[in-house]
Amino acid sequence: MAEAVTTTEMPPDVKTQVSERETTSTDISKDSKRKNDEPDELETNSRRKKQRRAGGKKLRPGERYIPPPQKRNPGVSFNQEHFDETSYYFEGGLRKVYPYFFDFKTYCKGRWIGKSLLEVFENEFRAESIEYYQKAAKEGRIRLNETPVEDLSVVLRNNDHMRNTVHRHEPPVVATPLEVLVDDGEVLVVDKPASIPVHPCGRFRHNTVIFILGKERGISELHTVHRLDRLTSGVLLFARTLETSKKLDQLVRDRLLEKEYVCRAEGEFPEGELICEEPILVVSFKIGLCRVDPKGKECRTVFQRLSFNGKTSVVRCLPLTGRTHQIRVHLQYLGFPILKDPIYGSSAWGPHRGKGGLIGKSDEELLQALVEEHRSQENLLLSDMMDDCNGITNEAEKNRTSEKMERSDCSSEPEKTGESCQVQDNKLDSTEAVNANTDTTVEECEDPRSTKSSGNQTKLGNTSQGTATCTRDHLCSECKIVRPDPTEKELIMYLHALRYKGPDFEYSTRLPDWAKEDWLEAE
Repeated sequence: MAEAVTTTEMPPDVKTQVSERETTSTDISKDSKRKNDEPDELETNSRRKKQRRAGGKKLRPGERYIPPPQKRNPGVSFNQEHFDETSYYFEGGLRKVYPYFFDFKTYCKGRWIGKSLLEVFENEFRAESIEYYQKAAKEGRIRLNETPVEDLSVVLRNNDHMRNTVHRHEPPVVATPLEVLVDDGEVLVVDKPASIPVHPCGRFRHNTVIFILGKERGISELHTVHRLDRLTSGVLLFARTLETSKKLDQLVRDRLLEKEYVCRAEGEFPEGELICEEPILVVSFKIGLCRVDPKGKECRTVFQRLSFNGKTSVVRCLPLTGRTHQIRVHLQYLGFPILKDPIYGSSAWGPHRGKGGLIGKSDEELLQALVEEHRSQENLLLSDMMDDCNGITNEAEKNRTSEKMERSDCSSEPEKTGESCQVQDNKLDSTEAVNANTDTTVEECEDPRSTKSSGNQTKLGNTSQGTATCTRDHLCSECKIVRPDPTEKELIMYLHALRYKGPDFEYSTRLPDWAKEDWLEAE
């Protein structure tokens, strides 16, 4: 019986249960093995990802990982987040901006590769001392690839991304409000007051036409048709749509956009019509400084005297070409510089002040003389003496001043137009300027975006742009300077864009008070 039992086949239902148990046991064994293998696979995947991030190469001991450059959206424009960075206040006939914390961002430039951060700051960003940058680094204000840098001896590599948090002070501008002349959905035309740049540049950001329109009127997404120098007032056109921008741009290229200016020039301008066709050469693209030179570009300006008050003349100006500072350069050459022109009326041009092209200096000597003259005056024109988007950095003084990671190479009357002016602030040299959002210690009052402060906060009231908060930074050299405000008179140059005319449109402003025949300059 025992033998029979041993050789007897198991019932089907019992056999199925045994088979299922064996299968389950095998699966459990495999699952257990797979789980034990998972950490190794994760490690391998992690190593592979690191290698891919490093371009497939293994990082050497002590070698820094540099992330690839991020693609920027060329359509990014200024929005409410940018407009809310700070607020305006008005005092003594001036529009002022509360100081605010701000980040300047830039990718490593070719000439910086292989140099230490210390060398770059020492040679190219000399607006502040090395001691300042060392203190700023210790407080986490200087970052490389979004990592705080405490040791400025770190050597820069290609694609390194730098960020520098600064306490920003903007120069004041006149408090005259922007007057909107036309806004029909296709074009926006404003009467720009003197002293206000068209778009962010140099030390200006909120005290610009673009930001004032955005902050006070909620207008954005504008395209430039032309630009006016910061010190020039008058008709300023913007396109509301890309299609309109292209149409107006073509008018500019075909020279079908007629421009009429009026100015008050020094001395007694000749009666009748006077045409100047002297070629104009750009002395420095960085600051847009120009002079008459045979090697320059051809240009033509028609002048006509309107009145003379015994000291100065009101002159009608028709620029038939669009060279940088064309009217100002031609009037200087003729011996009648525009009244209150801080560049072309300067004594730095020599005893004849550039009349007839007589300068007696090399371009480098001229640049240096202009800078020294404005530096000796100890006023805000030092860094803003050129046109609306030109700082003071130039070839002759690049070892003495700071670029501050900002763009400064726009001309006042470009041959090419039509691009969105909101986009321009994010274009040059892959440089971006964004809001500060880092740990920053301040004194007396606090930046609301700051995560570390002394705790003393002073509210300065509500404006149409929101609540303003005063900030005073213990590292900021500007906070330690007591500088008298310029007067409204000092911020005005007597040049005004009176009329812009196309085949089927014409935009004009009222004649400025200083252009009236019986006007006399107040002593």
